[in-house]
Amino acid sequence: MVQPKIMLKKKHSSAGRAPLILFLCQMVNALDVPLDPKLLDDLVQPPTITQQSPKNYIIDPRENIVIQCEAKGKPPPSFSWTRNGTHFDIDKDPLVTMKHGSGTLIINIMAEGKAETYEGVYQCTARNERGAAVSNSIVVRPSRSPLWTKERLEPIILRNGQSLVLPCRPPIGLPPAIIFWMDNSFQRLPQSERVSQGLNGDLYFSNVLPEDTREDYICYARFNHTQTIQQKQPISLKVISVDELNDTIAANLSDTEFYGAKSSKERSPTFLTPEGNESVKEELRGNTLSLECIAEGLPTPIIYWIKEDGTLPVNRTFYRNFKKTLQITHVSEADSGNYQCIAKNTLGAIHHTISVTVKAAPYWIVAPQNLVLSPGENGTLVCRANGNPKPRIGWLTNGVPIEIAPDDPSRKIDGDTIIFSNVQERSSAVYQCNASNEYGYLLANAFVNVLAEPPRILTSPNTLYQIIANRPALLDCAFFGSPLPTIEWFKGTRGSALHEDIYVLHDNGTLEIPVAQKDSTGTYTCVARNKLGMAKNEVHLEIKDPTRIIKQPEYAVVQRGSKVSFECKVKHDQTLIPTILWLKDNGELPNDERFSIDKDHLVVTDVSDGDGGIYTCAANTTLDSVSASAVLRVVDVPNPPFDLELTNQLDKSIQLTWTPGDDNNSPITKFIIEYEDAMHEAGLWHHQAEVSGTQTTAQLKLSPYVNYSFRVMAENNIGRSVPSEASEQYLTKAAEPDQNPTAVEGLGTEPDNLVITWKPLNGFESNGPGLQYKVSWRQKDGDDEWTSVVVANVSKYIVSGTPTFVPYLIKVQALNDVGFAPEPAAVLGHSGEDLPMVAPGNVRVIVVNSTLAEVHWDPVPLKSVRGHLQGYRIYYWKAQSSSKRNRRHIEKKILTFQGSKTHGMLPGLQPYSHYALNVRVINGKGEGPASTDKSFHTPEGVPSAPSNLKIVNPTLDSLTLEWDPPSQPNGILTEYVLKYQPINSTHELGPLVDLKIPANKTRWTLKNLNFSTRYKFYFYAQTSVGSGSQITEEAVTTVDEGKMAMASRQVDIATQGWFIGLMCAVALLILILLIVCFIRRNKGGKYPVKEKEDAHADPEIQPMKEDDGTFGEYSDAEDHKPLKKGSRTPSDRTVKKEDSDDSLVDYGEGVNGQFNEDGSFIGQYSGKKEKEPAEGNESSEAPSPVNAMNSFV
Repeated sequence: MVQPKIMLKKKHSSAGRAPLILFLCQMVNALDVPLDPKLLDDLVQPPTITQQSPKNYIIDPRENIVIQCEAKGKPPPSFSWTRNGTHFDIDKDPLVTMKHGSGTLIINIMAEGKAETYEGVYQCTARNERGAAVSNSIVVRPSRSPLWTKERLEPIILRNGQSLVLPCRPPIGLPPAIIFWMDNSFQRLPQSERVSQGLNGDLYFSNVLPEDTREDYICYARFNHTQTIQQKQPISLKVISVDELNDTIAANLSDTEFYGAKSSKERSPTFLTPEGNESVKEELRGNTLSLECIAEGLPTPIIYWIKEDGTLPVNRTFYRNFKKTLQITHVSEADSGNYQCIAKNTLGAIHHTISVTVKAAPYWIVAPQNLVLSPGENGTLVCRANGNPKPRIGWLTNGVPIEIAPDDPSRKIDGDTIIFSNVQERSSAVYQCNASNEYGYLLANAFVNVLAEPPRILTSPNTLYQIIANRPALLDCAFFGSPLPTIEWFKGTRGSALHEDIYVLHDNGTLEIPVAQKDSTGTYTCVARNKLGMAKNEVHLEIKDPTRIIKQPEYAVVQRGSKVSFECKVKHDQTLIPTILWLKDNGELPNDERFSIDKDHLVVTDVSDGDGGIYTCAANTTLDSVSASAVLRVVDVPNPPFDLELTNQLDKSIQLTWTPGDDNNSPITKFIIEYEDAMHEAGLWHHQAEVSGTQTTAQLKLSPYVNYSFRVMAENNIGRSVPSEASEQYLTKAAEPDQNPTAVEGLGTEPDNLVITWKPLNGFESNGPGLQYKVSWRQKDGDDEWTSVVVANVSKYIVSGTPTFVPYLIKVQALNDVGFAPEPAAVLGHSGEDLPMVAPGNVRVIVVNSTLAEVHWDPVPLKSVRGHLQGYRIYYWKAQSSSKRNRRHIEKKILTFQGSKTHGMLPGLQPYSHYALNVRVINGKGEGPASTDKSFHTPEGVPSAPSNLKIVNPTLDSLTLEWDPPSQPNGILTEYVLKYQPINSTHELGPLVDLKIPANKTRWTLKNLNFSTRYKFYFYAQTSVGSGSQITEEAVTTVDEGKMAMASRQVDIATQGWFIGLMCAVALLILILLIVCFIRRNKGGKYPVKEKEDAHADPEIQPMKEDDGTFGEYSDAEDHKPLKKGSRTPSDRTVKKEDSDDSLVDYGEGVNGQFNEDGSFIGQYSGKKEKEPAEGNESSEAPSPVNAMNSFV
């Protein structure tokens, strides 16, 4: 049984709200009985047609006929049919049956019978005790697909340029056929502005061309309903020129139809369809209006459309068939008017006016709606329709014209309205409204159902509503009753009725809370009342926190092959369980192990190009859903360019064109062009040019005699592509060199030669085969002619027999088999140098302080230098006594002063010493003779610290100190100073005792000391200049005289086994070194020695400028080679010092050394060993390894 339904009226509320259902008012839109099972057993309802066949029902004659008629009602309705206006007795026709439970007819014509037998107008009636509903009049017709009548089609011969219409004239079928033109191969014939098919199916040629010649122009008609295709006989067309026309006429005049009256010359347009200047067109409202204009002419005309006194509707106007057809969809009366088509070519224009009238079959303005009334109520049925012409309105009741139907005192007819007043149950009926004009009709059923029912609430009791906070809450109270109940809502058990100042009370009983908050949670009661009773129902509302994405995925740009991670953190109501879903481009993630989800992250590894897109994180609960998206852009270096092509090939330029590769989502910023010279440097690519990323061509400059290949690389913000494939090779013609060798120099290696050198041209620069060089020279200051020689591809030429150190002008010019390079510029050079001839004179020494002296000398004449003056070199050494001279070589030091300076500073001298020096001039060849030795003395300085301080023989109240004199006394010692003070158990220092000791002592005993007490000692020596560096020690007096106390840290260390072993190893290394030195000395070896001396800076030294060049460069005296600067590694001697040192950079050029306070020099120098007697008593100087070796010898 078909269950009756009630369609509920909806009150219009704000956009986006759920549909709201309204029940049972006096004027109800499509009101039905609700589908509540409890009501279905009790309530009755008149029939309602729910499904029926279309008004014009075309059937397939090869299948059974099914005419639909479905209806619902309570009790279930019975069905009957009329055919062509009379009762159709289906029981008398064995081929006709009615479907069980419905009124649908099934006519079995597949067994026997013909479809044409059942052609006619059918109407169905559904009836129960409350009334009768009727269907539309259904016109049943079988489809037809007739064949073309046989006809003989003569071949058509036309002159080139004439117009032509090939008629189709398909047979009339039902429904009308779809027309198209094809050839014998079932290929559609091409159409254009010149050749096209009209709406009637004919094929129109504005002018024919020779390529239109063919024998298989075939018109096809397709009947979709029966899925059949019919074809016309093929039409033959031949297009010939004027010269061919006469022969064709003569040969075929008897059996050929000739279309040939018109000239094939150019002509202005004329219309092939429609004919004349004006025509009319009528179309029904809602259909698609199609207007057609096809013109002939030569050249082919172009069609334009306008609407007189109006504009064509923008969104509903379409042009078809190369603008020959104008279509306007969904036409209305406003589209009526005059439309003009204009055909135009270069020879003129014509126009045609189509007068369009839009008619209208009836259409509803207000269709009658079902009424459910209670006894004694009033109501109306309205049936209002429009059309062109205006439709007629007719009423029926239960399928019978109302004029002859039984009278009902509760109704009154007023045109298109029936008014009901004080209805009773007998007033129930089904009314039909028929609106018709010449273009069609409308038929609508609407019942009046009179019921008396107390209120019933259909919403399930104790329904729980869960709503997200700050959203609307809709609490349903679906109800039924007749008369229409009133609805009230209450909150809580004792709450008052809810009013519309805060809430929205819908007519269908729904309570709306526009913005639900946490305090909206609770129990709500719906109460329905009418005069027959009351019903109520409780529902419950819970408000939940909204789901939010607190950390959204972010836009990402990653390089192909890398990894990307999207984060999505969700916050939600604790009572709801969210489901997190990741989407890509609104679809599922690819089924790929590279995609992984880890807690709040989506991770994509080894990103590829296809991974780019929009990634969405969607969080869903049972109540709400939120989402956030981010774009992933996958970038990479561009793909290499391809299709390299060389054009415009000239001697010195060529054009290179290429096609860019994919930019991989990062725009190409530039192209880099490289070339390979396969002739001279095969396999080596050089930079040629760069162009912007928008260019795909470049004009390249070329050099002669190069076998070019080119390749292109693309670059974007990610990086550079791999190179493209190499282009074809292009060999340029040879030419004379356009440049000469560079770095031309003339320097002699011997006093009597001139060596000319240059940087030769490479193969790319040679510009041709047979590269050679023309070398030319002459003396700068003479009048000699240029001497020239041509040499092979080399880089130097030696001129012999030159005077010593004479300036020369030099030129080197490139040439090849084609010619010479441009004339080169002359370069100044010099022939070879010889050793200087003269020593500097008037050498003077000024002693500045105990460690510093200033030397002055007179310059030598430039002619005597016999070369480039490079500077002056000072040799200086300590003069020694005859006894020491016998035992050791004199150690000479060297300072070099660049350029033409005539003075310099000697730093790092030993205080209280006797020195000698001489000066020599130097050039590129070497040193000149030495000046006469000059002697000078340095004054006293402060001594170094005493060495080997030891505390021995500790007793209860005494300690004995032993020491060695300073290794560098730097003068005559006047006395020693000893200071000491006790240290208590908390490491606090006691009073300081100051004691002076004669200079000739090396041992001293302190008495009357405290027993078992630690003392700290400070010990230093003095000269007349001042105090030297101090040395410190600590010692403890013993507790008992019978027991030995720990005297000092130095004793502790010296008695340790590891220290003794270390000292033995050092002694062994020194012995090996001495033996090696002795062996090398006997073989004539040289022994460079460097030392670093630590002492205090001499306060007498005055600040000097760093860049005055006063201080020279140290080098070894004996190992010195001409034009070479010596470098040695110094030996280390560390002395405990308390004051900072000054840098030697403050005094000399390139010297890495320091001064102490006493003026002694700490830096890099080397000694020269000579077998001369040493002078003076220098016992205070510490022996160097070389001196020790000399002593050993």
